[in-house]
Amino acid sequence: MAAAGLCGADFSDLREIKKQLLSVAARSRERGLQHSGKWASELAFALEPLPLSELPPPPALTEEDARDLDAYTLAKSYFDLKEYDRAAYFLRGCKSQKAYFLYMYSRYLSGEKKKDDETVDSLGPLEKGQVKNEALRELRVELSKKHKARELDGFGLYLYGVVLRKLDLVKEAIDVFVEAAHVLPLHWGAWLELCNLITDKEMLKFLSLPDTWMKEFFLAHIYTELQLIEEALQKYQSLIDAGFSKSTYIISQIAVAYHNIRDIDKALSIFNELRKQDPYRIENMDTFSNLLYVRSMKPELSYLAHNLCEIDKYRVETCCVIGNYYSLRSQHEKAALYFQRALKLNPRYLGAWTLMGHEYMEMKNTSAAIQAYRHAIEVNKRDYRAWYGLGQTYEILKMPFYCLYYYRRAHQLRPNDSRMLVALGECYEKLNQLVEAKKCYWRAYAVGDVEKMALVKLAKLHEQLNESEQAAQCYIKYIQDIYSCGEIVEHLEVSTAFRYLAQYYFKCKLWDEASACAQKCCAFNDTREEGKALLRQILQLRNQGETSSTEIAAPFFLPASLSANSTPTRRVSPLNLSSVTP
Repeated sequence: MAAAGLCGADFSDLREIKKQLLSVAARSRERGLQHSGKWASELAFALEPLPLSELPPPPALTEEDARDLDAYTLAKSYFDLKEYDRAAYFLRGCKSQKAYFLYMYSRYLSGEKKKDDETVDSLGPLEKGQVKNEALRELRVELSKKHKARELDGFGLYLYGVVLRKLDLVKEAIDVFVEAAHVLPLHWGAWLELCNLITDKEMLKFLSLPDTWMKEFFLAHIYTELQLIEEALQKYQSLIDAGFSKSTYIISQIAVAYHNIRDIDKALSIFNELRKQDPYRIENMDTFSNLLYVRSMKPELSYLAHNLCEIDKYRVETCCVIGNYYSLRSQHEKAALYFQRALKLNPRYLGAWTLMGHEYMEMKNTSAAIQAYRHAIEVNKRDYRAWYGLGQTYEILKMPFYCLYYYRRAHQLRPNDSRMLVALGECYEKLNQLVEAKKCYWRAYAVGDVEKMALVKLAKLHEQLNESEQAAQCYIKYIQDIYSCGEIVEHLEVSTAFRYLAQYYFKCKLWDEASACAQKCCAFNDTREEGKALLRQILQLRNQGETSSTEIAAPFFLPASLSANSTPTRRVSPLNLSSVTP
């Protein structure tokens, strides 16, 4: 059945889709495009098997293919052994599309390998563009001639796009990848490259993409990358309903999507399910380890690290998982070493640069941290963690204007992440832009404050500005939130809130409320003495016959049920917080 959520895409004939996937998987492998081949094979595996009579036939050979067959067969065997220069040497002069692609691709990979080897030899503070793939310019000249003459097939256009992207010709690269997607919509590699070049939803609107079922996978992927998680999850659900429920690729993408919106429990349960279905899978396991790290699940992270080590200890993801394990054990030097090892295996691996930056931060090596975060941004400008990390490093260096720039970039990428907003608020506070700071803290609270700190910071700002009513409102709301979610939090800020409220009510001559808050203060070490002193004062004033004030309008108060033994709950009358909104 075709899912309703897939506008225009036809999923009614899953057998035809399976044929197309098997066919493109074989064609990708013939050209050495292993990842595209693997993606198509995994997706095909999720669909029902085809009977013998319906299996797709091998692609028909042309006269040119037959002429180049010997050279192609020999070169492909060298290519598979990563002897790229040797493969290219035997393919020179070949005219068939397949052999020509392998010739150009061998030359490209040879240049990349040499570049990576040079990069590995000096993994220190490399400036962007110091190490280049020397083959790129020649390849661009040759491929552009073929492109103008309209002699490139879908795979050739993909390679031309990759060369343009590597030369930082982003606009031209996007046009070529769109053309490649039109000529050969089944090749996932071209769609994926396009994903890496699109920076926002606006860009996506202006792309003229082929109306094919592959577009749905592309949109789901790009929505995940652009942090449009709700839309991404809808797309993936529609794809599951359309018949891809067994696809491990889709399951892993859903897990990554939940990781991105920090729904940690959901993401963990999906990753655990994925490991049952595909126990030797290494892809995305570094993301899984990030979740285990955040939850401080040492035994599970240890098990995952050992397990991946047994499968393949020289995979980038394995090194990142081991790095996370050591980081959780506070062995930061060892952790950094494993992230470096990951980068020696693949210098363009985004996660490792960011995680290495975090480790250098822990080791108080800010210059190395800045370098690592900058590398992460070079690899992917959409990595909010690297922008946020840079903000933190410049905060340590007491450079608030720099902080502000980097936190803003992180906030643009994650507009509903309270951590970015709180960081921005702190920055504005340091720069004495208090109105902006108030806006940030209020917004952080409104989007769902992860760390439960925004209201306290907002209250302290109101205190600073002598806006005692608003400060009291913020503290009441903070106490309600803390106790209603039943979390065990550090007592410091709760005691601060009770102390302020006790003093506030005391000034308002609301003895009952002041007394209730003062009793609460007695439960905390840092405010116990002040609480006792205030209680004595209240008692003294009551004995002198001072009555509780009725003249002072107090639009908010703690409920009568708040005594030394009880905690505030949602039963507090709704507070009018509109006055707090900047």
